[in-house]
Amino acid sequence: MTETTSQGIPAPEGDAAVIDTEYEIGQDNIERKIGPFGFDIHNPVFLVSGLSIIAFVIYALAFPGQAEGVFADIFSFVTKGFDWFFLGSANIFVLFCIALIVLPVGKVRLGGAEATPDYTYTGWFAMLFAAGMGIGLMFYGVSEPLTHYSTAAGGTTYSVSFTGEDPGEGAFPEGFGSREEFDAATGLTAPDRAALDAAIASSVPEAARDAFIASETRTDWSPLGASSDDEQEAVRLGMAATIFHWGLHPWAIYAVVALALALFSYNKGLPLSIRSAFYPILGERVWGWWGHVIDILAVFATLFGLATSLGLGATQASAGLNELFGIPMGRTTEVVLICAITAVALVSVLRGLDGGVKKLSEINMGLALLLLLFVLIAGPTLALLTGFADSLIAYGQYLPALSNPVGREDVNFTQGWTSFYWAWWISWSPFVGMFIARVSRGRTVREFVTCVLLIPSLVCVFWMTVFGGTAIDQVLNEGYTAAQDAPLELQLFKMLDGLPLAAITSFIGIVLVIVFFVTSSDSGSLVIDTITAGGKIDAPVPQRVFWCIFEGLVAVVLLVGGGLGALQAMVISTGLPFTLVLLVMCFAIWRGLRAEPR
Repeated sequence: MTETTSQGIPAPEGDAAVIDTEYEIGQDNIERKIGPFGFDIHNPVFLVSGLSIIAFVIYALAFPGQAEGVFADIFSFVTKGFDWFFLGSANIFVLFCIALIVLPVGKVRLGGAEATPDYTYTGWFAMLFAAGMGIGLMFYGVSEPLTHYSTAAGGTTYSVSFTGEDPGEGAFPEGFGSREEFDAATGLTAPDRAALDAAIASSVPEAARDAFIASETRTDWSPLGASSDDEQEAVRLGMAATIFHWGLHPWAIYAVVALALALFSYNKGLPLSIRSAFYPILGERVWGWWGHVIDILAVFATLFGLATSLGLGATQASAGLNELFGIPMGRTTEVVLICAITAVALVSVLRGLDGGVKKLSEINMGLALLLLLFVLIAGPTLALLTGFADSLIAYGQYLPALSNPVGREDVNFTQGWTSFYWAWWISWSPFVGMFIARVSRGRTVREFVTCVLLIPSLVCVFWMTVFGGTAIDQVLNEGYTAAQDAPLELQLFKMLDGLPLAAITSFIGIVLVIVFFVTSSDSGSLVIDTITAGGKIDAPVPQRVFWCIFEGLVAVVLLVGGGLGALQAMVISTGLPFTLVLLVMCFAIWRGLRAEPR
């Protein structure tokens, strides 16, 4: 029987470099009981983060128009100014994880030299997959490969900007013969700057030419240099770009945070909180305001990262219900869905980790596998199986260029796709990292990093190959473009429409989105509650209920106050400062591992 501390954290088994600190878990907590409900919260982490989130919800509801403008400005500023920082940091996380696998510190066992795993591989992998990327895979499984293929096949584009004053409807500037000529000139595009300059010279009258400026950067959304002259290469590039966003880089981010939490809690005897990882650098100061700021940032990042996922899930579930049952799409349906599913998540919260999210994760893994196998068999099976290997080869081929953080011409792709993804994964990292840490005790560092980095990456690649590859095959070989022409949230269901048993599989898809929604909300409330309870993992259940409710509320106010753009803006803004936290965390992990017996 594993010995457990009074705070619910298992004590190390066997040799471990326990940190001798005067701090006791929960010493700064406020513990009270009001009627039948108790609370045990960290002061000031819970109070600052909780009150800030409440203030944010009130502001976004009271001033939705102003909030929408603020969200748009934040997204533009961060993605345009810090895309290089996100890309470079993600590369560092991958290299750091690879180093941990091959170096001697990989022999260190999480939980002490004699610790044994708490879960089987099957249960472990199920929880990793369902809590890690469930909603995202459902939302982007078809849409991202299809989008990247389409933009790559469309080639590169440079556009013109008209800097003069538009004379109004029906009118046209001096030099043009008609409004139609003026409109054609403002819509000029070309595959390169030289061709665009030539088009301006031939299509724009000299008197108006000074007001037409060729864009300095590309305006297309294709990754890298596109592939308009080779359709098959466009497919390979599209799949490589997709795998880049769902493979090694995001799982390296999760592995870093999860390893830090597991190591410093299970081996060092510190609270299961983000701040604990910084003890080798800050020492006892980690229990003061330095640590408070780190944990508060982790709460904000987790909450907004979750809200983005819940918002995506709500829009896709709404689209699926409209497609299948004719239920009207729109904000009202999405808000009702978030409220209803949050209520279901509360039930899961009350049942606890083993009775709630673990069982839901295993159920969802079964449904996901069933849908995956159906699409694989009903779709172009041989092409998908060979495409899986070819996609991995394409990923390796294009990886150096895709991960390059400087001198990129594909600015829309790097800023609109990659920067958002890396910020999203980093915002999710306290949530997924803590959840992984809680279920990974007893694994060696090498086993832990290898499994977290490689196995889920391969699962994601296979998922994207099957779902995205089927949609691309429908376009190329069947002339079926319904998925390609549909909005992102509807593309999964339109792809399924092109296969047999569409009504049944679409219903399964909706159920998957909803259950992924529930597991994410449940797991997220668990993680945020642990942080705001000072590292305790057995805090009163009402606190988790509070965070579960506010995860749903934040998703609602962001959808109402700007839709997907608002969701992206807040995840980007919280992901930026937390990237710095993760970079320093890598150094702290290294120092912590070197002190461990192995």
